[in-house]
Amino acid sequence: MASQFLWVIVPYLALVLFVAGHIWRYQRDQFGWTSKSSELLEKRQLRLGSLLFHWGILFVFVGHVMGILIPKPFYEALGVTEEMYHALALAGGIPAGLAAFVGLVILFRRRLTVKRVRTTSSTGDWVALGFLLVVIASGLSSTFLNIDSHGFDYRTTIGPWFRGLLTFRPNPAYMEAVPLWFQIHILAAFGLFAVWPFTRLVHVFSFPLRYLQRSYVVYRKRMPKQAEPVNRAK
Repeated sequence: MASQFLWVIVPYLALVLFVAGHIWRYQRDQFGWTSKSSELLEKRQLRLGSLLFHWGILFVFVGHVMGILIPKPFYEALGVTEEMYHALALAGGIPAGLAAFVGLVILFRRRLTVKRVRTTSSTGDWVALGFLLVVIASGLSSTFLNIDSHGFDYRTTIGPWFRGLLTFRPNPAYMEAVPLWFQIHILAAFGLFAVWPFTRLVHVFSFPLRYLQRSYVVYRKRMPKQAEPVNRAK
């Protein structure tokens, strides 16, 4: 029963909140659908932290797609052995995860120590940062604890379970032998999905496509004020 709740009910509840929450947020709060940039309040830490976090999380996302959504037989058909895949995953995953984690720590420290940024922070900002820290930290821990290529293979357990969720054929039995750190990582990720629509994270889905159809804004050069002619009496 506990397995059914954790690995079937909780994920579907989180995904429903994720989808329905975005629809509700877009209908009710389009003006709040923004990253709410605090660049004017502090730039130096924001520039470094944001750069590390966004590039790191981008490559982490690609790695998750390659490892979870793409079945193991696909790689085997291409001649990619377990050792080759594991080496590639570590070579790309560890630097990307570290970059995302360091960037997030910088952003968290900035929001905590810069008074103007802390004052303008909302509850949603802290909740999103907290979930992101747990997700990335547990993900890195899972990777470091699974350095050995002959260790736990998430492609034969977590991968089929997650794809089963997407096809509405979940099998919680796949998750029974999954190590604790992986379980924490997955549950924290679904917690992040549940709160996502109610935080500034919605800006991830903001694509300025309307700019492609918008008319040009014409600016006229400001001319210097000319001196008025002096009337001379004859």
